[in-house]
Amino acid sequence: MGIYDFTIYDFICRNAEINKNRDCLVFNDKRIGFFDYKTKVDHFAAGLTKNGINKGDRIAVVAHNSADYMVLYGAAAKIGAIVLTVNWRFQQDEVEFVLKDCTPKIVFTGESFQSSVLDVAANVPSIKKCALIGPGSPQNDIPRFDDFYTEEGADSVFTIDANDGFVIIHTAAVEGYPRGALLSQANLVYTNVLSMLQFNLTKEDCYLGFLPLFHVAGLTQALALMHAGGKHVITERFDPGETLDLLQQEKGTIFFSFAPILGSILDQLEAGSYDISSLKYVGGMESRDNIERLMKHAPQAMFHTGFAQTEAMGVSRAPYTERPGSAGKPSALTRVKLFDDYDNEVPVGTPGEICVQSPTVFLGYWGLEEDTAYTFRNGWHHTGDIGKFDEDGYLWYVKRKAQKELIKPGGENVYPAEVEKAILGHQAIAEVSVIGVPDPKWGEAIKAICVLQSGQQVSAEELTAFVGEKIARYKKPQQVVFVDALPKTDSGEIDRDQIKKDHGGKY
Repeated sequence: MGIYDFTIYDFICRNAEINKNRDCLVFNDKRIGFFDYKTKVDHFAAGLTKNGINKGDRIAVVAHNSADYMVLYGAAAKIGAIVLTVNWRFQQDEVEFVLKDCTPKIVFTGESFQSSVLDVAANVPSIKKCALIGPGSPQNDIPRFDDFYTEEGADSVFTIDANDGFVIIHTAAVEGYPRGALLSQANLVYTNVLSMLQFNLTKEDCYLGFLPLFHVAGLTQALALMHAGGKHVITERFDPGETLDLLQQEKGTIFFSFAPILGSILDQLEAGSYDISSLKYVGGMESRDNIERLMKHAPQAMFHTGFAQTEAMGVSRAPYTERPGSAGKPSALTRVKLFDDYDNEVPVGTPGEICVQSPTVFLGYWGLEEDTAYTFRNGWHHTGDIGKFDEDGYLWYVKRKAQKELIKPGGENVYPAEVEKAILGHQAIAEVSVIGVPDPKWGEAIKAICVLQSGQQVSAEELTAFVGEKIARYKKPQQVVFVDALPKTDSGEIDRDQIKKDHGGKY
């Protein structure tokens, strides 16, 4: 750490000194205090360096949530390694692409993913070792997470710049392939400060961590609570009953939600008897109906809504009741301007591309210098999303730019191009256009409008199953319709706007 730096490992050390006996992590029947967490981080970091992991090297993780996952994050921060988080919903080909894209030296796999990860690792020359992370039994004699702990070298000091890369999170596939967004330690520290400010986080708070730790929302909220000295209660995967039990037992104060999470929690709450009086904040993306149901059952809790993306994290936020339907106001460390297609600023009330300057903006796309330069043109991060400001400075989300059209089923990012590519792999399909349509449970659903090859037949069920074998199952279409032809523009391209009008797509 330099005089003017402050890294993730620095706040780990700070908490070990001032909050050492307070709970840092709770996972299953284990409770880890802040001092013990730093000790684990130090010993695991020493084990990583002993295994040839140095500053800038990538460490991949394909696993459900666990306390080990958080130890790995801390150890990587200490030595300056970069964590490559892999969505465990990915199909094997997708996992292989991500690993080849970022060339990790080591892959930590959860018990459920060992077979596929070991198969993939054999095809990725950079990978020198696979190891088990989290609970379970290892296959093929691969080492366990605990095997990396060592006291030798645990007190080593590393020179790490806050602007060094810390984590790579692959965003949805714009042109059929996902892009790895590289976030720095400083990006996360600034995001922590914003969360502490926006949610008044203190050491008395308790975060219910059921969002996956490979996701930027799961990671940022976990680190923010840790930075504040609060307690992070980790669950492997989301379960509404377990969430309510833990909220009651651990006096949970905050969680984040993407459809259909909050709805299922409220359904469980209404069917049982739970004390949720400790809950203070819920953030995320949810329907008006579910937000109002939450306010009825937990009037003391405040729902926060906003605009965010992996590349810039929390751009804007406000309590839902402050300006219902808006994405709030730009955060305290963020400048937002709206530009037209020629990068001219648009006036209040006029839609334009949401562009951002902030210390939370990512470093760039891994290995894609041209994409990064285009995204950062004219000194602004161009999000690819369209919004407008009202007279009071609230940001209103409008739609996505055509070249970056995105569908968000249950908070996940899905680009139509990736789904279209998978569908066109079926011999019966001649043309296809994939759009997002409103869905009461998931927020948005994926709909495929298909044209069959002459003389070919395939059912909607068969096509959906085919796609689910090619890409992550959450990316497969929930609705498939067959038409004789797709509308075209004067230039001969598929007219997506007309398709949305004809088939109920969102703008």
